[in-house]
Amino acid sequence: MKKTVIEFRNFSFKYRAQVQNTLTDINLTIAQGEKILIAGASGSGKSTIGHCINGLIPHYYKGEITGNLFIQGKDAAALEIFDRSKMIGTVLQDSDGQFVGQTVGEDIAFALENDCVGQNEMIPRVSRVSRLVDIEQHLHAAPQDLSGGQKQRVSLAGVLVDNVEILLFDEPLANLDPATGRYAMEMIDDLAHETGATVIIIEHRIEDVLWRPVDRVVLIDEGKIIRDTSPLYVTALSYAGIQLTEGMRLSHPSRIDPETIQEPLSCWYRQEIKEEPAPNRDIVLTLSDVSFSYTADREVLHKISFDIRRNEMTAIVGKNGAGKSTLCKLICGFEKPTDGKIMLAGKDLNGVSIRERADKIGFVMQNPNQMISQIMIRDEVGFTLKLRDMPKDEISDSVNESLQICGLYPFRNWPISALSYGQKKRVTIASILVQKPEIIILDEPTAGQDFRHYTEIMEFLQSLQQRGITILLITHDMHLILEYTKRAVVIADGRLIADDSPARVLTDESIIKPANLKETSLLTLADKAGFEDPFDFVKHFIAADREARHTPCHP
Repeated sequence: MKKTVIEFRNFSFKYRAQVQNTLTDINLTIAQGEKILIAGASGSGKSTIGHCINGLIPHYYKGEITGNLFIQGKDAAALEIFDRSKMIGTVLQDSDGQFVGQTVGEDIAFALENDCVGQNEMIPRVSRVSRLVDIEQHLHAAPQDLSGGQKQRVSLAGVLVDNVEILLFDEPLANLDPATGRYAMEMIDDLAHETGATVIIIEHRIEDVLWRPVDRVVLIDEGKIIRDTSPLYVTALSYAGIQLTEGMRLSHPSRIDPETIQEPLSCWYRQEIKEEPAPNRDIVLTLSDVSFSYTADREVLHKISFDIRRNEMTAIVGKNGAGKSTLCKLICGFEKPTDGKIMLAGKDLNGVSIRERADKIGFVMQNPNQMISQIMIRDEVGFTLKLRDMPKDEISDSVNESLQICGLYPFRNWPISALSYGQKKRVTIASILVQKPEIIILDEPTAGQDFRHYTEIMEFLQSLQQRGITILLITHDMHLILEYTKRAVVIADGRLIADDSPARVLTDESIIKPANLKETSLLTLADKAGFEDPFDFVKHFIAADREARHTPCHP
């Protein structure tokens, strides 16, 4: 029997500023070498469990604890946060809050420097982990100058460089492109096998985590453990009427016995599903041969050209550092193209100020902490309306509507500091939605969101789209682009390599590899079931899924 390394016994926790418990009667045992996924809705208590394990509770986040927590057989109440750091390595959800070094190399080496490791050992170890996470080309760069995904890799390397027995990852995939996310899961899995470390992953992108097997999935709801199991339900199999059982090995499509799925999937595939024709809309945004360089020898974007039609929802995808966020900064006017033109409804935006563009184009940044300027939630969401001298009653109505859509109305009078990272993300989205711009650009809008809030946000964006608002999504979420968009603009190494339907993009190896995308599990399922044309199978699923979501009572 394996040794228990973490044990919660009748454990409850209440933050100092709250009336109700965030965690209630948690009983959870994690054995040495286990790999555990903790999942649940935003605000359900997942991250709080992580904070209890790594010592941020009670040493940073204060509150009332009842029950017991044991780590490596020791009462956690008697352990200082430094003691826990020698047992547990943590990759935080907010990478910016974890950096301490002036350069990437210094940041990765920080734990080794604290342990007085000699440079003859330190340098090879830093080099090895930087190669593992594909950040070795940026060792002399400042962490703050990197993209969101690159920052996440630096944080990951800073944990991997140390030899702790427990690894805790708080949403390690939040800012990673699909291929890098898959690579991260492979790397975490390989590390667990090589070292025997216990791995705890707190994550919303469950299917991406399950690219490699986990021992258990622990589901949290309203601060309680509601399930401790390991199934993954495949939507396409459900649509085909296949009875899902644990014996089918559903953790990944490649592990399913094809004989159990081929016939029902073929019957479902032959069913006719109506597809809505794409309407012919006016062009609202045009990019013509747009190039951009930060320095003379560093071209970030090269001759990007495409049109965006009014009230389209378009995904901009590609690997971390490809230039996606830079492209959107050019559209908003935060940076100026070094060459080419950007036109809004036929008007050249060259010379149009950021303030003037903001009346037409709203931008929701990837990191919510970079957008928030107010203390209270209501004040933050209504801040831009106040600057426009809108009457107080109109501001209140608009703020309430936006907060309700984003699932934040119950917290409307809370300070922002009391929110989780995912909830802060929704505050920033609400603060842009309240302005009702013509074009909304969202950088990873669903990162850190559970499925319910993910769906609420995306359905709301669709409702805005139906009112004539154009939506641009920078995303690494392949499920999102399949489910909600009909067009994907793909950027790789600063160049436009594809502008096509999501189904075509995610079934074309010549696009998937250079853009660091990940083939959808639907493609794997189609191959497993023996379909000759996976593209048509994926298109069929998308049409069926859209039909199911818009049918009030579907099974």
